[in-house]
Amino acid sequence: MRQPLILSISFLFTVFAYSQSFTLQEAIDYAIENNRTSKNAARDIEAAKQQKWETTASGLPQISGNISYVNNIEQQFPGIDFNGDGIVDFGAKQNVTPSARLDQLIFDGSYLVGLQSAKVFLEISENAKKKTDLEVRKAVINAYGNVLLAEESLDILERNIAVLEKNLAETTKIYENGLGEEESVEQLQITLSGVKSSLSNTERLKDLAYKMFNITLGLEIDNQTVLSDNLIGLAAQNTVLSLLDADENVENNIDYRIAENDKVSKELLLKLERSRALPTLSGYLSGSYIGNNEKFRFLDNEQAWAGIASFGFNLDIPIFGSGLKTARTQRARINLEKAEDDLTETQQRLKLQIASAKSDYKFAIEDYDNKKQNLNLAERIEKKNQVKFSEGIASSFELRQAQTQLYSSQQEFLQAMLDVINKKAELETVLNEIPKN
Repeated sequence: MRQPLILSISFLFTVFAYSQSFTLQEAIDYAIENNRTSKNAARDIEAAKQQKWETTASGLPQISGNISYVNNIEQQFPGIDFNGDGIVDFGAKQNVTPSARLDQLIFDGSYLVGLQSAKVFLEISENAKKKTDLEVRKAVINAYGNVLLAEESLDILERNIAVLEKNLAETTKIYENGLGEEESVEQLQITLSGVKSSLSNTERLKDLAYKMFNITLGLEIDNQTVLSDNLIGLAAQNTVLSLLDADENVENNIDYRIAENDKVSKELLLKLERSRALPTLSGYLSGSYIGNNEKFRFLDNEQAWAGIASFGFNLDIPIFGSGLKTARTQRARINLEKAEDDLTETQQRLKLQIASAKSDYKFAIEDYDNKKQNLNLAERIEKKNQVKFSEGIASSFELRQAQTQLYSSQQEFLQAMLDVINKKAELETVLNEIPKN
């Protein structure tokens, strides 16, 4: 007896130790840091920063070094010391030439555009991260609500089953004593069977809802997760009528910012094609030493070296490209015009989305109040029919109708609470108004 008790305690401790509890806000904060899509968006920002520096560094001084070693295995001429200074000037068997070169870009129109483009690309990555976080936040709210919906549904179904089983037991006894009809028993059996079937299905949905919630947060799919908030409390917290009067400035929306980024990037591409018609100027400074010897003695202090140094400039001037640059420029201009129209389209679409989201949220609040009242009425009707049925005034069919109406009202009320939460999240997303915590 002692060993099973120890095992039970150990199991409970294990479940407690590995379970994680989340309020809705804690779940959102956790997902922003750990959701896999959000983490990759953060990595894209770091990659954009590195690309920005990569572009910047390409226009900064570049220093390279080289060491060339030549061993003339077969010589046509022996080495000759023409000057008598120990330096073999011609035909030496072995030759070492260490050199270094500094290159510096002085002017390149495409480089200047590249610097601007790198900055815009970083902004695009940052805005993409913000959009990802907004979508992750909305997904967490939906997943959190679905778990609570399943949990609340299970509680209601279990309570309904308990009431039905009690009614069925009492009705069966009445029938067995010859004081009732068999149909009354059968009607309750049909109702009980349907509710039990719904319970089994909801249990499966609950398991799937938890798995989806874990994936959304970036947890292992079978992680032991506990939700601290409840559906009624969240519905009350998310009933914020002032949000319906929020400013409808679409420029705050992240989709508008992304479309604006696209327009700017197309402007820079047009600027880049135009800059290709400008000259490119660069300079260099190089130096090297030459060492010749019949044997490999280049590490000796006596080895003589001859130094060479030079500097110069390169000027590349585009002259004629058979219309290539013109075609590229025209294509870039067309893409810019498309981006400008896309920005206007995005602006108009977002205005419609905001209006639609406000309408949906307002309806969700109204529907929530309506479903709450309907549930109260359905509960009263069901109780009256319970009393009437027990007194023999109401038929089993009337009782079943009242029970079915109650069960439907219960589910509609739960869904109405979830709709308030989700519709508010959608409105906040399109308005880009996320509560500060």
